[in-house]
Amino acid sequence: MKIFCVGRNYAEHAKELGNAIPEDPVIFMKPKSALLQSHTPFYYPEFSNELHYEAELVLHISKNGRYIQEKQASRYYNKISIGIDFTARDIQTELKKKGLPWEKAKSWDNSAVVGDWVDITPDMLNNPINFSLYNNKKLVQQGKSSDMIFSFDHIVAHISNYFSLNIGDLVFTGTPAGVGECVVGDVLEGFFEKNKMFEVEIK
Repeated sequence: MKIFCVGRNYAEHAKELGNAIPEDPVIFMKPKSALLQSHTPFYYPEFSNELHYEAELVLHISKNGRYIQEKQASRYYNKISIGIDFTARDIQTELKKKGLPWEKAKSWDNSAVVGDWVDITPDMLNNPINFSLYNNKKLVQQGKSSDMIFSFDHIVAHISNYFSLNIGDLVFTGTPAGVGECVVGDVLEGFFEKNKMFEVEIK
């Protein structure tokens, strides 16, 4: 199982971090060990002093494929959820200054949270999908799929040009504006439309 992530897929998020709007999807990966298992506590990483949440829509790959055409891409994912791509922002900032890869800031064990899955219907993809993140019951992030720079189908097709997609792979599709710091004791809740999909306490 592979975890693909898309960076800077919402214009306002790119702007809030001072990044340029990308011309192609920015892709990075997390290992299988990055996925926080159900009922496993999330612990603040010891190597960071600035942990940020990034809420994202997540696709579940349901069919093996390579070199997928964009018009066929929707056949390769069947479920959707909301997740968190946790980021050690202080580590990432230092790595970016040096022009180095982001893995130490993005891909450590348990750095990816995924909530309950929802089966995708044709009607669902024809309308904007709304999602949100609350920190201690306060709304901190709110996004919708129609604001993404690159669509689900474009992302899946693009990834497949470089990597084989396999059943069970996950695709984090990017975070909207509003990313921010979280600390020990915070409780993060992710919502898909009006349905609560996960709750994570920072320990």
